[in-house]
Amino acid sequence: MKQISLGNTPALGWNSWNTFTWDISEKLIMETADALVANGYLEAGYEYLVIDDCWSLKERDEQGNLVPDPKKFPHGMKAVADYVHSKGLKFGMYSCAGTHTCAGHPGSFEHEFQDAKQFAEWGVDYLKYDYCFKPRYMNGELLYKRMSLALKNCGRDILFSACNWGEDNVHDWIRESGCHSYRSTVDIQDNWDSIRNIALSQIDKKAFTGNYCHNDMDMLVVGMYGGSNSDWIGNKIGGCTDEQYKSHFSLWAMMGSPLMIGCDIRNANQVTKDILQNKDLIAINQDPEARGAYRIKVEPNWFNEKDAFVLVKALENGDLAIGLFNFSDNTRELTVQFWDMGIPAASGAALSMYDCWEHKELGVFKERFAAHVPSGDCVVLRAKLVI
Repeated sequence: MKQISLGNTPALGWNSWNTFTWDISEKLIMETADALVANGYLEAGYEYLVIDDCWSLKERDEQGNLVPDPKKFPHGMKAVADYVHSKGLKFGMYSCAGTHTCAGHPGSFEHEFQDAKQFAEWGVDYLKYDYCFKPRYMNGELLYKRMSLALKNCGRDILFSACNWGEDNVHDWIRESGCHSYRSTVDIQDNWDSIRNIALSQIDKKAFTGNYCHNDMDMLVVGMYGGSNSDWIGNKIGGCTDEQYKSHFSLWAMMGSPLMIGCDIRNANQVTKDILQNKDLIAINQDPEARGAYRIKVEPNWFNEKDAFVLVKALENGDLAIGLFNFSDNTRELTVQFWDMGIPAASGAALSMYDCWEHKELGVFKERFAAHVPSGDCVVLRAKLVI
């Protein structure tokens, strides 16, 4: 029986690429599955464990089937999927709309229905579908519609995560293709400039996310601290500060992006766990209505809107999620005027504020709320209307 709710809210899980890139194995995936369960990530909602590129041999077999690399996955993908499922998790894999994947392994171009059937037989629950080596004059929109149709007719519920990096005006056509989420940005790097630039690039695209088709701002780098097999993704100076990782997670949660962990959770410190398992931020991200967040300028109005701003997200029960973000180089007092959220002073209404990072009630406020926010940090509130 089909799951009506597949893709209703953004996917939560873990992906191998950001930390391990090509260096993946059966052992790594099984140990990560163990860690997702033992360390509380599954309980927090992270249900998908996704293998990214470099899992297959460089050639298909005589029947045209994809072949798992026997050195990396000696027992095959069905055995790996069975182990992941035994832990109560869902299993995800990777392919590409082009002739080859970004790392030069076989893509699914003109093999869409064959590959979808094979993924279903292996027990795949999630497919990340990249965009490298697409034939130059082939319509990318059609390729995503083709794989979507193949997945929907493969005999298994498989969440379809498109990854074309925001190319080809993807916002205009991706929803009708049948994808459950779509990458709208360049690849993320484990540094503050990358996080900030990706967030700013998507703030004005609030209309292009919602139930069953979520705007994917790329995988999380929370807790990586520069650690990656790829020098391009990571770096030797330690990645981001904990405050910047906190803002990163808050932005992705508020803006409705899938939350796909990219660090090595087997060795994550307590700060990383606290950020990734923040139940209040996850609840905002997983709100059933999946509405985009809108931006309002902070007061006083001499702040550059790229340095300091407020995001507001309408929630199902009438609450508002409010995020105050400071991208500047100094601590700033940021203010949000309630009038800008549709609450005029003449109404007599107020907001009861709950701090989603401190996990405590702050009291009832009228007309405005202000907070001192350090550089690179944020304050995220859940506000309830009081009349």
